[in-house]
Amino acid sequence: MAPRTAPDPARRNERSRSAVLTAAYELVSEVGFGKLTIEAIAARAGVGKQTIYRWWPSKGAVVFDAFLNVNGHAGHFALPDTGDLAADLKLVLRGSTDDLADPALDRTYRALSAEVLNDPAVQAEYRTRLLDPLLDVTRDRLRSARTAGALPPDTDLDFAVELLYGPLYYRWMHQLGPLTHEHADRLVDAALRALNPPAADA
Repeated sequence: MAPRTAPDPARRNERSRSAVLTAAYELVSEVGFGKLTIEAIAARAGVGKQTIYRWWPSKGAVVFDAFLNVNGHAGHFALPDTGDLAADLKLVLRGSTDDLADPALDRTYRALSAEVLNDPAVQAEYRTRLLDPLLDVTRDRLRSARTAGALPPDTDLDFAVELLYGPLYYRWMHQLGPLTHEHADRLVDAALRALNPPAADA
C-alpha cells in the first residue's frame, strides 16, 4: 500500500489566496468598492472570513492586492534608465495610459478613486501600494537625469512628477478626451520643455 501524502499547506494557502484576490477583483468591478463586503469575497472565493482577515487587515488591503495582482506588477514598478530621459518617461506614461484607457479597469479605477478621497484607510493603502511606488521610481529616474546633466541642477523632483502625471489623471478623471500614446508622448515633451527651458538670448 502506497504511503499517503499529507496535503501541502503552502499549496492550499496559495490556492485560497489566489481565489480571494480573484473574487475581490471581480466583485469590486461588479458592485463597486462601497458595496463590496468581506462576506461576499469569502463566499465567492470559497473561504471563511477569518481566512481573509488572517492575511489582510481590511477590505481596502484586499482590493489593492487584487488590483495590483491582476495588473501584473504587484506593487513593484520599474522605469528603465537607457540614458534617453524622454524615451524612458514616455514608456512609463504610455503604460499608465494603457491602464487608464482599459474599459475593463475603468469602473474599478473610478470606484477606488472615490474611496481614496473619502476614506483615510483606503487612501493609505493607495499611497503605500500603488501611488508612492510609482512616484518613487519616476523620481529616481529624474534624479539620475539631473545628476547626468539632462535636467537643471535645481530641478524640483516632486514638481516634475506632478507635471508628468497630473495632466494624464486630470484628463482621465474628467473624461476630457481619448487617452492615447500620442497624448502621453506630448505630455512628456511638454513637461521636459517646462523643466529644461532653452537658455534666454544674451
